[in-house]
Amino acid sequence: MESSRNQQIALKLAQAADLLEQQAANPFRVSAYRHASDTVARLDRDVADIAAEEGTAGLVALPGIGKGIARAIQELLDTGRWVQLERLRGTLDPVHLFQTVPGIGPKLAEQIHEGLHIDTLEALEAAAYDGSLAGVPGVGERRIAAIRNSLGQLLGRTRRLPREEPGVAPGVGLLLAADAEYRDKAVLEALPLIAPKRFNPEGKAWLPILHSQSDDWHFTLLYSNTARAHELKRTHDWVVAYYYDDHHQEGQCTIVTETRGPLIGRRVVRGRERECREFYDGKRN
Repeated sequence: MESSRNQQIALKLAQAADLLEQQAANPFRVSAYRHASDTVARLDRDVADIAAEEGTAGLVALPGIGKGIARAIQELLDTGRWVQLERLRGTLDPVHLFQTVPGIGPKLAEQIHEGLHIDTLEALEAAAYDGSLAGVPGVGERRIAAIRNSLGQLLGRTRRLPREEPGVAPGVGLLLAADAEYRDKAVLEALPLIAPKRFNPEGKAWLPILHSQSDDWHFTLLYSNTARAHELKRTHDWVVAYYYDDHHQEGQCTIVTETRGPLIGRRVVRGRERECREFYDGKRN
């Protein structure tokens, strides 16, 4: 059993390395996944036992396994899925993912994804605790409590692993620079294309993807492929940026062209408009 499980996880890590290489990601990141794949494939012990007995520290202690890859392995062990790999493949369907949580049906899953711009169970759990989930229509205190309980069981690792300090994110200047690089290269057709699963019945590879790095932050950027973006014809305006640093502080945000107020016509990071205004004011001074 352990050999089979280890080989399955090693295969997924190798697949991530191949996809990142095809998508022109940082060679060091590609190499890290390959080394991690080799480590897991050669283990003479079930990686699940290591995780259960020693937690993330036990995984990180393995050759070539950093904190970020340890979390990926734990996600595969806990849920059988790895959202980052699905994202790289273009097969991530957050609406379907959220429906795996008891009490969340198709309509609510769509409302959560569209309203909060999140696509992972970890982000959904954070929203259930920070108050943002309460802003989704039809979500009251009892439903939030039920969702917290369900996610606690699905993501048992969040009870075992210490949380990273919240609120850590790249500065808006870094995000806007990454957004500008992505959109410029997309227009020049200089980026690899992936075939998203949603709203793509022909399975066409049309969605540009960019992997970049600035300071200590690693970025992956794609145009938004949500129902709302299609409805408002913003699929080539709204950009979703995923980010993490070397300490594996991670998150995501959406960058759009502002349509009202003092920043009209400017690119802004949704939810951080005040910081964007200060950023643009600082550039003028």
